[in-house]
Amino acid sequence: MSKQDQAGLILKLYELRREEVMRAGRDWYFREFHPESMQDVMGATMGPHSGHMRMVASYWDMAAALVNHGAIDIELFNDTNGEHFGVFAKVELFLEEIRSTIGAPYFMKNLEKLIDATPGGRERCVAVRERMKAMREKLAAQKAATE
Repeated sequence: MSKQDQAGLILKLYELRREEVMRAGRDWYFREFHPESMQDVMGATMGPHSGHMRMVASYWDMAAALVNHGAIDIELFNDTNGEHFGVFAKVELFLEEIRSTIGAPYFMKNLEKLIDATPGGRERCVAVRERMKAMREKLAAQKAATE
């Protein structure tokens, strides 16, 4: 596939991310979904934000499949996206348990494959997870200081 075609796919993926329901799902995923246990994951999966959870997970797994199958070069994809590391980082520690508990052995398999194919991909996920936790702690401390 030509670089122009790949660029077109990346722009289409960006356009899809801006869709209203997808934007709401992404906002929920990053602002409110902070799993610390499998129970937290199941609460999201079976709760009122189930649609958001499934939409975000399936979107990034689909985008990763495009990369894994050669439609988009991995370096180009990673140079133009970063959100997928945050999406994966939130569930990475529970991935095998999620797959076995909900009976979905392929849940986020494409995204996992992309992360593993990216040099330093798992390390980047750890860094993102730590950065998100530090930001939440800082915001909580600021909120406590103003109350």
